[in-house]
Amino acid sequence: MICVTVFVDSAEDYREIHLSGHAGRGDEPLEGQNLVCAAVSALTLNMANSVEHFTDDRFEAEEEEQAGDFRFRFVSEISEESRLLMNSLVFGLLNIAEAYGEPYINIQFKEVQYDVSDEPSVIRS
Repeated sequence: MICVTVFVDSAEDYREIHLSGHAGRGDEPLEGQNLVCAAVSALTLNMANSVEHFTDDRFEAEEEEQAGDFRFRFVSEISEESRLLMNSLVFGLLNIAEAYGEPYINIQFKEVQYDVSDEPSVIRS
């Protein structure tokens, strides 16, 4: 299953996203799992590439392809453009979750307190 954690600050901005895993259940191939993985990957990488190409916002991104692990975190204030791109990503992921659900994808939101110079601290999930 793809596990998505979206970190939200007190202004309700998506500050960070972490995705891990692959759609399906390990050794049991499920119908549509490749489609779900491809859709999630396309949405996520397009958001990261768009933030880099169309904004001046600073961020950190890490990817571990084999494990299906991807992290993206803003390390500066978020521009309106980046806010729109993150909102669009989360909207797309929620649509995938609604259409396919478990065991393909699970999304959780965690409220965090952010100081752009520090790591986030989780308030509640």
